[in-house]
Amino acid sequence: MPHPPAMLKALHRSDPREHLMCRWIAYRGETIPLEQYVTAPAHSLVVQSQRALESTAATNGDGFGMGWYGEHPEPGLYREVRPAWSDENLRYLCRHIQSHLYFAHVRAATGTPITRPNCHPFACGRWLFMHNGIIGTWGRLRRKVEALIPDAFYGSRIGTTDSEAVFLAILGAGGDKDPVGATARVLATLTEMVSSDGYHEPLRFTAALTNGRDLYAFRYAANDQANSLYYRVSGGNVVIVSEPLDADRAHWKPVPPGHAIVAREGERVAV
Repeated sequence: MPHPPAMLKALHRSDPREHLMCRWIAYRGETIPLEQYVTAPAHSLVVQSQRALESTAATNGDGFGMGWYGEHPEPGLYREVRPAWSDENLRYLCRHIQSHLYFAHVRAATGTPITRPNCHPFACGRWLFMHNGIIGTWGRLRRKVEALIPDAFYGSRIGTTDSEAVFLAILGAGGDKDPVGATARVLATLTEMVSSDGYHEPLRFTAALTNGRDLYAFRYAANDQANSLYYRVSGGNVVIVSEPLDADRAHWKPVPPGHAIVAREGERVAV
């Protein structure tokens, strides 16, 4: 019988869940109803929850969530374990909630339970985060990744996903003052984790992070191909998506692998 590390490697090679991909959108700009990008477009996020075109998981039905900013410093949050297409509240909420900065996410689970605390986006204070990807073999790495979360942030760990753990690790690494630098430092540590001790596991990190004022998005992978990510800038508005929301591809620019999008208040969007 193989010893535990060999068993984990064998399980990882045969585990089809590693190919699943979530879909998400992030918007920053003038105040608009959430429906403009979540439910209204021809290839809206709700449509993608049933018929994703650039994902190995055509269906993303393992829950969904939205986060938005209004009059309070902390974000509003709505998360549900049902598929986005089956929640009758979603269209009403998206039609009536307006925001200058919001996230929406449909989930394809990669092994952790389908519960509300495990649905994206995740919130901590004024920060909001969502992720599409995988952090190696989570059963092997969970304790190591959670050890990156300082005590000051560990109290916000209410779910069991790799995504939430990485989010809190980023905040703990100085994300409040230097979001891009903190994310890069955590990704460097994760890359070492999935590539050491004879392992060569996939690390895919296509994620969005915001403090309610500035928006950051990242496209990165180690030992694998990075998941798709596009952006569109119109005036002072920017929308970042896992895949285009319509057939007019000329308006959507792919984010190069290993790059970040920075959309800070009062500044031009930078890649």
